Amino acid sequence: MPRKPKQDRSRATVDAIVEAGFIALSQRGPADTTTRHIAEIAGVGVGSLYEYFENKQAIFNAMSQRFISDTAAMIKPLTPTLVQMPIDEAIRTLLNQFRSFLEQDDGRYLKCVRYAMAVDFELHLDPLYKVLNNVIMRYLMEHPETLRVSRIPAITYIGINGGIFAVIRHLSDPDPMVSFDEMADGLASMIGHYIAAELSFLRDAVK
Repeated sequence: MPRKPKQDRSRATVDAIVEAGFIALSQRGPADTTTRHIAEIAGVGVGSLYEYFENKQAIFNAMSQRFISDTAAMIKPLTPTLVQMPIDEAIRTLLNQFRSFLEQDDGRYLKCVRYAMAVDFELHLDPLYKVLNNVIMRYLMEHPETLRVSRIPAITYIGINGGIFAVIRHLSDPDPMVSFDEMADGLASMIGHYIAAELSFLRDAVK
């Protein structure tokens, strides 16, 4: 049974294997990537790899978890700035940051997530949902008038899921029907206009 790394050297080995997984996946795709390929890139023996990972899928799972945790780490420092922006501007900013994050390092995370979306990617989304929900809650607290808007849970659900998958789908499409900016503006405008209309309705109701 694979063991969990406890010492610094063991953790470094696991990190090297996960990093090698990204490289192998980028070079060969999921079907043609093997544990031997990953071990060679990581500079470890296949036997050492199996000390920490049961099979190739276990490495892919660790890669998905790394992607999610790194995405969450990218979003957290942006939160204080995002909550001060108008809602549509905040959404555009966040989508563009997510795009840049996916495309860095020769698009390694984008290549990983293309595969992960087809299997168990959703199993690793909880930490990212929590971070995005925290951004939304802080935004609502910073703009208390928005707390009166109806269907906030539904809008939050649509915004988070729609934003994540729209960005990944767009960047994975070799010939998208719209530009990235048009897609981001569409999602931002849809949510921004809904909230503006709700607030206008509430203001009119008290006149």
